[in-house]
Amino acid sequence: MIPSALPPEPATWRTLDPRLCRAASRWAAWQGVHRFFGAVSRLGDGWFWYGLIAVLALAGGGRGIRAALQMLATGFIAWLLYRALKRRTRRPRPFRAHPEVVARALALDEYSFPSGHTLHAISFTIVAAGWFPFLALPLAVFTLLVAVSRVVLGLHYPSDVLAGLAIGTVLGGVSLWSGSILATALP
Repeated sequence: MIPSALPPEPATWRTLDPRLCRAASRWAAWQGVHRFFGAVSRLGDGWFWYGLIAVLALAGGGRGIRAALQMLATGFIAWLLYRALKRRTRRPRPFRAHPEVVARALALDEYSFPSGHTLHAISFTIVAAGWFPFLALPLAVFTLLVAVSRVVLGLHYPSDVLAGLAIGTVLGGVSLWSGSILATALP
């Protein structure tokens, strides 16, 4: 049997993840795509979230201060979680493992799994929207753009982003739940 006559390998996460990274890297070669997602990613480095926390604390009254404090606490726990997971899994970033994938932004740390940007974005979105529901849609859109930016810029596999979304969703939900329990327990 000739090698070209073999049926194509079925798409599994092991094969699909790198394929999607290569496709995203080709798409990011367009300067407008690269610039747009580069700007989104830089904002997702923390600047957008720190600004939101400050605005909530300064303009949101007592509710805004409580929301800002809960976001800070959630962010700290998210940081501890993703750092521990990265050190444990030590998954190389796509641009290090696949020469066709180009890093179009600086990586903030060495390893890929999970996406800390995505984990923080979704957990912050859940907490902020829990306190101020009118923020839900714009924050969800921004979070989605942050998640996509991580793959487009060659810094994460789609599975890293999905893991960040899952962990951040659980963390944000637990944060809101525990915050509501504390609120009812305090005078």
